[in-house]
Amino acid sequence: MGSSTLRVNRQIRVPRVRVIDQDGKQVGVLSNVEALRLAEDAGLDLVEISPHAEPPVCKIIDYGKYRYQLAKKEKESKKAQHQVKVKEVKVKPQTDEHDLMTKLKHAREFVLKGNKVRFTCFFRGRELAHPEFGEKVLLRMIENLSDIATPESPVQRLGRSLSVVVAPGVKKKS
Repeated sequence: MGSSTLRVNRQIRVPRVRVIDQDGKQVGVLSNVEALRLAEDAGLDLVEISPHAEPPVCKIIDYGKYRYQLAKKEKESKKAQHQVKVKEVKVKPQTDEHDLMTKLKHAREFVLKGNKVRFTCFFRGRELAHPEFGEKVLLRMIENLSDIATPESPVQRLGRSLSVVVAPGVKKKS
């Protein structure tokens, strides 16, 4: 619930409310006027916590502090979410050993960060006559990442290229 939809003090128009005091103890169902008086006596605000309850639940708390805590919780929950992205690593059937190791190192970093990696092997000209060379390169990449990632599907041919997507996580051996 956003802080803009919370009703505070005199914005609460319902005749009777269930009141919870600043210590978290339930006071009971009181009239709106009595609940406001209790809050003012404590030097705090009457905040409507659950407007859809019957009767609505209101709490006697410091409204500024409550809004701050809500914003903090919202920020924490956003921080915990992680968007999985698909990173692409491109190779060719004739890619040299050192270049493959460098690309593999980058792919490993992507997987460790929780992203999926798509390996794509492009063929030019006559290379297309021997797709097994490209497949061998892709299978080698998958094998090198097998300790931290698993392929989502077998190697697929798409026009002048072969590709495979690997996802973080290792399948259990049964």
